[in-house]
Amino acid sequence: MINHETINKIMETVRIDEVVGEFVSLKKRGSSLIGNCPFHNEKTPSFNVSVAKGIYKCFGCGKGGDSVHFIMDHEKYSYPEALKFLARKYNIEVEETVQSPQNLEAQNARESLYIVSEYAANYFANELWTGDQGRAIGLSYFKERGFREDIVNKFQLGYSPDIWDALILSAKGAGHKEEYLEKTGLAIRNDKGKLYDRFRGRVMFPIHNFTGRVIGFGGRTLKTDKNVPKYVNSPESDIYHKSNVLYGLFHAKKAIRDTDNCYLVEGYADVLAVHQAGIENVVASSGTSLTTEQIRLIGRFSQNVTILYDGDAAGIKASLRGLDMILEEGLNVKVVLFPDGHDPDSYMHHVGAGEFKAYIEQNRKDFILYKASILLKEAGTDPIKRAGIIRDIVESIAKIPDDIKASVFIRECSGLLQVEERILISELNKIRMAKFKKAGNAGPSGQQSGGHQQPSSFQQQNSYQPYPDGPPDNLFEHADASVPVTEIPDQVETDLIQEQEIVRLLLAFGHQQVTWDKIDNMYIGSFIMQNLADVSFEDPVCKSIIDTYRNEIEEGHLPVASQFINNQDRKISELAINLSTSPYSLSENWYNKHKIYVRDESVNLKGTILGGLFHLKKGKVARMLTDLSKEIKSEEDPTNLEILMQRFIFIKGVEREISKYLGTVILK
Repeated sequence: MINHETINKIMETVRIDEVVGEFVSLKKRGSSLIGNCPFHNEKTPSFNVSVAKGIYKCFGCGKGGDSVHFIMDHEKYSYPEALKFLARKYNIEVEETVQSPQNLEAQNARESLYIVSEYAANYFANELWTGDQGRAIGLSYFKERGFREDIVNKFQLGYSPDIWDALILSAKGAGHKEEYLEKTGLAIRNDKGKLYDRFRGRVMFPIHNFTGRVIGFGGRTLKTDKNVPKYVNSPESDIYHKSNVLYGLFHAKKAIRDTDNCYLVEGYADVLAVHQAGIENVVASSGTSLTTEQIRLIGRFSQNVTILYDGDAAGIKASLRGLDMILEEGLNVKVVLFPDGHDPDSYMHHVGAGEFKAYIEQNRKDFILYKASILLKEAGTDPIKRAGIIRDIVESIAKIPDDIKASVFIRECSGLLQVEERILISELNKIRMAKFKKAGNAGPSGQQSGGHQQPSSFQQQNSYQPYPDGPPDNLFEHADASVPVTEIPDQVETDLIQEQEIVRLLLAFGHQQVTWDKIDNMYIGSFIMQNLADVSFEDPVCKSIIDTYRNEIEEGHLPVASQFINNQDRKISELAINLSTSPYSLSENWYNKHKIYVRDESVNLKGTILGGLFHLKKGKVARMLTDLSKEIKSEEDPTNLEILMQRFIFIKGVEREISKYLGTVILK
């Protein structure tokens, strides 16, 4: 268990923008940072990061939390694992009450897969540099290919000896279990139950996840035997899913974000070669055909993708069919075609780093126009083939979700294809309409709508601000008109809304001083808790927060919002985050351009706080009156009936006093 001092140090050190920024490209918007959510597919950013509060919140899918919870959600880590990840990032020494033995798997099975994979990567790298086979075969191969030592070390390249159980014996000797060697695919068990190494006599390419941990391998044979597959890749495992991984992304993500462009190549060696040319924003699809998940990974860091093709005509045509997926995800696609017979790896070593970079800059073309020119050249003067190509091009344009970009391509393709623009537009509309009908009216482009959800009833009801001179005659008439009070279905939902409002006020203003009614030396948090002495909370999460707040005050401490935002109980932290964030922010233009001053709720804290307390109490009183009415109707004993009536009259008087302040009308 990690001790509290270490946890506190981690929480005080981490910066939410730095942690999330490793996984999501964030841009400044108002007082927050915004980007595309990594937890669900969206094209309109709804993922917000508040540096001041140290939290993230997606108003599309609802995910939210602090730095620890982000790592837990994104990497599927446990709470201690996420803390250790952040500790490593910020070079904080982790102190535990019980230390795990060094070089042995953690108790958590998933962590064990990471540990044994990292061990294998180090073993292969060590064999490359110190093993007899590794130096003679593996290292010689990389040097012959022209790769520098710094590139070999940067990507942890290695060599697996051509021995049946070399890795297995080494790993077992270091305390690793056969179970995890088998689950990661590093070892295979034959029909007789004998375990042997999957990768034998191959140069090794470790595959890293977002955070740099080894999750799988690609192994290339150096043998010329046609019966031996050229490449062998790790199978799917609990930590490695090919469709969700891009080779080199860990090393490339910062450069992709900085340059706002991602180069996409085909193989491991291509990534190494482009890196060696000084271009670090490059990834490969990790031994699989490009998937939607991989495209969305790129989209987190940049909306611009440049495909680096080799010069093989058949390969180009096959790739063209698959790249429409990139357009469909809303990314901008350019292509670079290398001279016939060259791929990025061979061309870089052929012309050198400087000329390689210059060639890429000078030969980038928009994918749609490039596709049109390639297919037209193939069709020649055959009118039937040209008609088919025109439809093919328009189908690609139809996949672009941005109407403005699509119209630009229609105009440019009109000249290139020698077809009137109106004909292309007509064909485009036919394709989109067919797609719309096929999708069951999911949306104009066949996509389910993403981005922002409608604000919840709670957010809408709390969108109004209290009035500086006290509540008006009918407070609810001045609330958000889109949510009339009659839409609240029952008293239970009303109670929940009001209980959450009290928690919100505690989190937002609990540490501010009371400045009304000549009350000195009292914090708003203490004031609220004093006024809740006779109120019981029904919602378990709200009750837990209120109980904690009350206990802390009784011990002489005033809780801070971060205690609940960073709470290990996910229900508590999620509620605290939801109540501390909003998908809306007030534009400065209201005052700067229109000279309209919009009053903030903090201007009249007395009205804000008392309004929240009285609304809550009014709801509780209404429930008490309802219960008393039922008792009165069923009570037959005259004495008991009189007692109940007196209690009803007293509570009705309390309700009337509350309503005087709130300005609502009580039906007699």
